[in-house]
Amino acid sequence: QVQLEESGGGLVQAGGSLRLSCAASGHTDSTYAMRWLRHAPWKERDFVAAIVGGGVTRYGDSVKGRFSVSRDKTMSAVYLQMTSLKPEDTAVYYCNAKSGPVEYWGQGTQVTVSQ
Repeated sequence: QVQLEESGGGLVQAGGSLRLSCAASGHTDSTYAMRWLRHAPWKERDFVAAIVGGGVTRYGDSVKGRFSVSRDKTMSAVYLQMTSLKPEDTAVYYCNAKSGPVEYWGQGTQVTVSQ
């Protein structure tokens, strides 16, 4: 069993930055892909970023060049550094751990970007 807890969300002006954290407890190792996804009202869930074994990263097209995902060496935390934030980045951001058919979700953290 894996528990995930996001933190770091909040209200920021357009152009600003935020750093989200996801604390993972339980058994997580390099077999898990750690992902960030977001869900805005009246929109489908959107892939944001992922970091997989070996530190390979992937990003959604809308955040490339602005967001950066990282993971600590103990595999117990993953981070999402968000810069040049835009109002359209407003959403609840979720941390997700996935290994094969097994996946876990955090409760989410709200990010609101004002004009």
